[in-house]
Amino acid sequence: MIILPILFFITAILYSSVGFGGGSTYLALLLIWDIPYYIFPVIALFCNIIVVTGNSINYVRAGNHNFKLLLPFLIGSIPLSFFGGTLIINKETFEILLFLVLSIAGIFLLINNKSYEGKNLVTKKLNLFISIFIGSILGLISGIIGIGGGIFLSPILFILKADKPKVIITTASLFILINSISGILGHLSKENVLNEIFLYWPLFLAVLIGGLFGNYLNLKVFSNRVLAIITSTLVIFVAIRMGFRIFI
Repeated sequence: MIILPILFFITAILYSSVGFGGGSTYLALLLIWDIPYYIFPVIALFCNIIVVTGNSINYVRAGNHNFKLLLPFLIGSIPLSFFGGTLIINKETFEILLFLVLSIAGIFLLINNKSYEGKNLVTKKLNLFISIFIGSILGLISGIIGIGGGIFLSPILFILKADKPKVIITTASLFILINSISGILGHLSKENVLNEIFLYWPLFLAVLIGGLFGNYLNLKVFSNRVLAIITSTLVIFVAIRMGFRIFI
């Protein structure tokens, strides 16, 4: 398992430069490598936490935050993410859910490539209950599948013109971090998960180094548009592959 940590390392570098954890790409890679499905969410959520922690701290220190915008989403997501993590589902159901999530994530990645243009937006105040509802849905999906949810939240916030681009990036990063922690706690309530997760320590080490490297250098090896196209292509390819395996 040498190639997989290298790919996780590269993924962490790229995603850390734009404030995401990379959960959807980790899931796609794990699927290609035929890792046992029940450990997917735990690996992806741990990697999310490792990668976005540094970014979240830096973004908050830079003052690019709006906790009033973030809080309603967390009110909905935290309990549902934990609950989703405690659920035990069979392989067939998990694969169908993962197929749907990866398909939608690939599309959202393409939408999200416009999120970093730095244009001034006329912002609008979001409805409290809509924010809580969106957070709840993203939290449940995150807990079950193993994504942080930022890949969905960020373009939603841009579409709704919730705040300035830098604030939205910070909001998505903090959402990923807190959501992933809640989901992890739910998964760790299951038997033997904690013991088995340590078998994948090379992946965690890879994303730790990759995240620090990308965060420290603030590298933009690719433009955000190119990065979105590359990652969305991978995610959609894996989703199509899953679709053929499930439905044909």
